[in-house]
Amino acid sequence: MLWGDEVEYLVVTYSKDEPKVRLSLRQAEILTALAESPDLAKEGGCVPELQEVAREQSSVTLPVFHPEFGRFMLEATPGKPWGIGFKELLDVEPDMKLRRKIAKDHMHSNEYPITLTTFPRIGCPGDFTEPYYPPSGPKLRSQFVPDEIANPHIRFPTLAANIRWRRGRKVQVNVPVFHDTNTPNPWKDPTVNRDLHNWPEDDDVRDGGAAPDNFIHMDAMAFGMGSCCLQITFQAKNITEGRKMYDQLSPLGPIMLALTAATPVYKGFLANTDVRWNQISRAVDCRTPEELGEKPLKNDRWRIPKSRYASNSTYISTDPRLRQEYLDPNLVIDESIKSKLMDGGMDDRLATHFAHLFIRDPIVVFEEDLQELDLSKTDHFENLQSTNWQHMRFKPPPADNSIGWRVEFRPMEIQLTDFENAAFSVFMVLVTRAILSFDLNFYIPITKVDENMERAHAVDAVLKEKFFFRRNPFPGRQVRVNNFIQGDDTATASRPGSRPGSAVPSRPPTPVGPVEDEYAEMTVNDIINGNPDSSDSFPGLIPLVESYLDSVNVDVQTRCELDTYLRLISQRASGQLDTAARWLRNLVDVHPGYHHDSVVGEDVQKDIIAAVVAIGERETAGAGFEGLDIHGLPKLLGNFRRGCGGSGEQQQLQQPEVSARKRKASEQA
Repeated sequence: MLWGDEVEYLVVTYSKDEPKVRLSLRQAEILTALAESPDLAKEGGCVPELQEVAREQSSVTLPVFHPEFGRFMLEATPGKPWGIGFKELLDVEPDMKLRRKIAKDHMHSNEYPITLTTFPRIGCPGDFTEPYYPPSGPKLRSQFVPDEIANPHIRFPTLAANIRWRRGRKVQVNVPVFHDTNTPNPWKDPTVNRDLHNWPEDDDVRDGGAAPDNFIHMDAMAFGMGSCCLQITFQAKNITEGRKMYDQLSPLGPIMLALTAATPVYKGFLANTDVRWNQISRAVDCRTPEELGEKPLKNDRWRIPKSRYASNSTYISTDPRLRQEYLDPNLVIDESIKSKLMDGGMDDRLATHFAHLFIRDPIVVFEEDLQELDLSKTDHFENLQSTNWQHMRFKPPPADNSIGWRVEFRPMEIQLTDFENAAFSVFMVLVTRAILSFDLNFYIPITKVDENMERAHAVDAVLKEKFFFRRNPFPGRQVRVNNFIQGDDTATASRPGSRPGSAVPSRPPTPVGPVEDEYAEMTVNDIINGNPDSSDSFPGLIPLVESYLDSVNVDVQTRCELDTYLRLISQRASGQLDTAARWLRNLVDVHPGYHHDSVVGEDVQKDIIAAVVAIGERETAGAGFEGLDIHGLPKLLGNFRRGCGGSGEQQQLQQPEVSARKRKASEQA
């Protein structure tokens, strides 16, 4: 099974001697520098969009860099897909470090690629970009950010303008403010100019209720698509396996979103949420008032309950364990498209999935694509597919390529270090392999996945929230119980001719019994680490992964390295280590420039960026984090990678509990 990761960076300008940090808008220049580097070109190049280099002829495969929506962003991927070997999993972290080093080497001395989800003071009054541009341009029409903040390629400003045009107003990205001890209540966003009259849409904050009390108000696509994340794409061996992976990974999305939480600050204010997801959803929400249900249907065809950036609404597998009760009874689909797909030979579930995606209008179309329709190409399909930003994406093979069926896992937040990003990437690969090896079943009603996504936004959701999750993930296997064959929930007499006490092989049965009995509310710790004290709880993803690793041939050194990644995730889930969001909140809270009024000022932001830059430089140099005078760092990274906190003794004290969970998972698997 091939797979790949995508890491996104903010590019900031930072100097100890300068009072401000800013976003660097030199994406194009940095990519050009990477493309024109003779040393990189000799090794195959690393910017395919700007180079005609035969990468396949090079013995060295460099990472690949891509443009992103924000001119202050870069995306980096491995130069070739990762393979199936376990040792190859250990190459991910060094490759991520190499990407960061290559990017930094082709920037100005005061520019840094950092893996922070959002720039804390993007959209604040004053100059937060370098170079400076005034806000309120004709494309975004934003009070807070300039048009120049977006990648100048025609696709990106056109996307933003068409979303605004289709809505009939600017996007409304409203995030609840965090009420600290000195925060007024009600709180009014002091950055909103209610007397601005540059564009008709400026009336939104006066008459349309666009900027309600107690919410941080943002009004442009840049506040969502300017966020960084970590995405993983898996290639399946065939369409059946791809559909299964899509379904089984879907319920994990909210759990991993909460576990990777890293976004507590927006536009210079502490938010009462910890993750980016809903903010991006609102930043690209192109629904009209009729589709939103604000007006009766007259010109539009249906009311659409979600933005085009949202959690999944469908399951698509042919798995017999997929019950009708798991599906959304109110799913909106285009019946005519579904009918045509089924007439062409597509089965009902997959036709329903695509008929749901195609309730959306395209939001950017190139004129040349309309002038000549080429049925041998998939451009029109990809146009709609790529602008349905769900937390899972099912990707058919391109018409002109040998790439197979792929599934993209999209919810995770980017982490501060390459070690953490590698850990979460490798963890998702191992979870996927455990799912396929043990035929695991994580189905819950898709509407509960929606509810979990909302819960994942809460402050410290990883510790304080509970999430709906399946109790028993194991297939309906048959075990010996005296003279009966017993599955998960029912016992049936053995078939005639079978030996008493022997199991009769069969495919996993279609489940019976109330759906509500199949899942329960669990903490992230229960889901990741399991609960050995309970006889009927979920065994835990890490014990399942460990059982999978026990079942295959992994050398000792590789297993020890993989265990390091698993321990990081285990400790994040248990609360022994903080999420990046909690670390950032604590860093703000103790800063002498913070007055407990929810305002993250320039001096606070500078120290945040200084800390992130220092952590990144230490990691790139392979020097470890010991000695860094950064508040809360031991609680963020512990003693991993020669860190500055924790102890081997603490790890040993945890081992009996881990072993108990692992034994339980092995027995059940």
